[in-house]
Amino acid sequence: MIRQTRYENKKVLVLGLALSGFHAAKLLLKLGAFVTVNDAKELENNPDAQELVASGIRVIAGYHPVELLDESFAYIIKNPGIPYSNPMLERATELAIPILTEVELAAEVMEADLIGVTGTNGKTTTTTMIHELLDYKRPAGKAYKAGNIGIPAAAIAQEATKDDDIVMELSSFQLMGIDEMHPSIAVITNITEAHIDYHGTRDAYVEAKWRITENQTENDYLILNWDQEELRELSKNTKAKIVPFSRKEEIKNGAYLKDDMIYFNEASVMPISDIHVPGLHNIENALAAIAVAKLKGIENDIIHEALSQFGGVKHRIQFVKEINGRSFYNDSKSTNIVATKTALESFPNNEIILLAGGLDRGNSFDELIPYLDKVKAMILFGETKEKLQETAEKAAIKIIKLTENVETAVAESYRISEKEDVILLSPACASWDQYKNFEVRGDLYIHAVQELKAD
Repeated sequence: MIRQTRYENKKVLVLGLALSGFHAAKLLLKLGAFVTVNDAKELENNPDAQELVASGIRVIAGYHPVELLDESFAYIIKNPGIPYSNPMLERATELAIPILTEVELAAEVMEADLIGVTGTNGKTTTTTMIHELLDYKRPAGKAYKAGNIGIPAAAIAQEATKDDDIVMELSSFQLMGIDEMHPSIAVITNITEAHIDYHGTRDAYVEAKWRITENQTENDYLILNWDQEELRELSKNTKAKIVPFSRKEEIKNGAYLKDDMIYFNEASVMPISDIHVPGLHNIENALAAIAVAKLKGIENDIIHEALSQFGGVKHRIQFVKEINGRSFYNDSKSTNIVATKTALESFPNNEIILLAGGLDRGNSFDELIPYLDKVKAMILFGETKEKLQETAEKAAIKIIKLTENVETAVAESYRISEKEDVILLSPACASWDQYKNFEVRGDLYIHAVQELKAD
């Protein structure tokens, strides 16, 4: 860890605890700051806050007192989810107090090489793919993943050494709070429209994403989706070397798809048939990941071997198992209709048995009808099973079954399936009618699949 003196003997406010705030506070204490943590959750129900108090950090819990800012803080490290319209942050802006996020703090003490990944879609999968490629049969050091993927960057930054790499998923919320963060390789998977409620306008959202490259120099690399005209235009506004990737055209000095093969710098790397996470979007994710791997000097045979074993991010169109010719996929994270559309589009050449249902939010599911043309059967559970049944009938689905839960749905789907079928859990609903979260629902699905017997 680099011994950073920026915060030494300075008063720093950590706004919002959660996992990132907890590790930011502990790191700041180690760096010699006078740390105050403020969180809206009551102290007695917050074991992390209690641990910080025991270590000598002041914690103010239960509310956000704007008058706290009268104490002349030098910096604020804020939770990314807290909007800048929060009265505390509005007052901090008036007082010209720098507002940073935990990833900036982590980058300042990091010895390892930093690869940053952002984009509207595909961030988590691309980050995970890059991590797998950089860590697979690595001769020295280690690759870590951190950031928006759910692993606090401030914790990983202290552990990693100069022989390591840190692959960091970065959200627009996090990137708004950087100052000196400087990835040697930055990746933007794509940019569409998202989080307008937070950023106010699409232009502000795009500007936040583009901050990933603002501190890059001519010695750094920016990997961009060349199939998006917007990113081609934005590429004029960076000092970094551009490394494009494309699913649609051959390009020089980058990664592209041609005749079902992935190429980098006009040399073949691997066939897409050996990428076992389905969907065109995952080919794009693989192109970006391969570009990073090649810039890091990884040989094609290692890339091919590592990506051939990649099963996807858990609960996101995750390949679980093949049983007697049936392929089971866990997409429990699809808690809305849009996500389930994407999942269905990922299997253009298979007959699908769709497992769906969950919390009733009052909406219809008829938006799914144009995407059900490859669905041969629907197994439905949860509060929305009757609504989904109505949609299935409108789509002329031949087999519709109502069942109790995700586990009974697995047994029923296998019973009616045939070889080469895809059995896909993609609920199009939140899980809270029956399960604590989508992870629990997905884990129960995986367990039920593993219990099936191939007879």
